Amino acid sequence: MYILCIYSTIERIKKLKKCKIKEVHDKKYYCYFELALQIIGGKWKSIILYHLGKEKVLRYGELKKKMPNITEKMLTQQLKDLQKDNMVLRKMYHQVPPKVEYSLTPFGDTVMPALLKLRDWGITFEKEFDLSRKYEGDQDYEQVDD
Repeated sequence: MYILCIYSTIERIKKLKKCKIKEVHDKKYYCYFELALQIIGGKWKSIILYHLGKEKVLRYGELKKKMPNITEKMLTQQLKDLQKDNMVLRKMYHQVPPKVEYSLTPFGDTVMPALLKLRDWGITFEKEFDLSRKYEGDQDYEQVDD
């Protein structure tokens, strides 16, 4: 039985080696799901995209207020990454004091249906396991059902 299991594992590893790595810009990936998670995954990117999709245009400070637990350094880095991936547009106004606005690009806007579905799944998960009572009073993120 153990020999069969080892053989099966070796066969799976051989098949994985047949997969060819792909590259888009600086992102290396084997499958489209992996690529998508590189672009919108992590703790903050999907939240940034969600707020920009919902509000359409936000200044840096407004975005920071909507995500009080993110550090300024992390917000700046995530916005730069999303710009590089053509998900977010940064518009700078040359005035004193400088004004910068962020919005979704037309391509960035295409991720909104997926983010809304993911949010809905989170709501379902919370209800399924009755988590709302445990975290009542946690106001870090808005919990409004649109």
